[in-house]
Amino acid sequence: MQVIPVLDLLDGNVVRAVRGERTAYLPIRSPLAATSEPLHIGRALLAASGARTLYIADLGAILQHGAHVETLAALRAALPGTDIWLDAGYADYASMQALFERIDASGRRNGTDPLAPHDLATLVPVFGTESLRDITALHAAETAGLSPILSLDHRAGQLLTAEASSDIFELARSWWPRRVIAMTLDQVGSYDGPDLATFERIRANAPAHTDVIGAGGIRHRDDMAAAARTGATAWLVASALHDRRIGMPLAAST
Repeated sequence: MQVIPVLDLLDGNVVRAVRGERTAYLPIRSPLAATSEPLHIGRALLAASGARTLYIADLGAILQHGAHVETLAALRAALPGTDIWLDAGYADYASMQALFERIDASGRRNGTDPLAPHDLATLVPVFGTESLRDITALHAAETAGLSPILSLDHRAGQLLTAEASSDIFELARSWWPRRVIAMTLDQVGSYDGPDLATFERIRANAPAHTDVIGAGGIRHRDDMAAAARTGATAWLVASALHDRRIGMPLAAST
């Protein structure tokens, strides 16, 4: 099972997640880096995990305070060969496309773009149900060759959606892309252990073509082993990497 490190952006800093309560997030203090500066933390997380994928939650964008456009462009240029899974609170395909274009434009202004394709990290859109209002965005992004990811966002056992109909994302499984994240916000940064029950329910109901990825709650190697036994292809991890409870040997062996 793959370890995918998570970087949460808020007010220009990398912050430490606390049970998904974003107003309580503070700039991170991590043994992996001497600063909460995004590029330093991003490189440290990739080195600690051995991963070639970095999940970024732009909390400024998700909270509608403004996306970290220049920071994202700088990360994209500085992490060649990396896939950046970016959740930035997209309501639909147009909002995702507009942000990607702004990131490209920022890169060009700062002399980092255009570069050869292998010199830029690949941006992969993550559509979170708490923000997404138009499920057809997934098909549009797939058609555009962007390999989108759907995040089924949960709190207190309930699916969070921006739409009035909370079951549309679980019922409309024909719209699910190849990768789906079982996101349990209560477990993020909690050290309460992963929510395997929610993960297993989603995986049991997922289309055959779908890889289901877990998120939140990992404390140590035993949690990783338990998550792997559920059939997860990957798990999103932050705190346990920063606190060195898991690291490169585990990531390399999965």
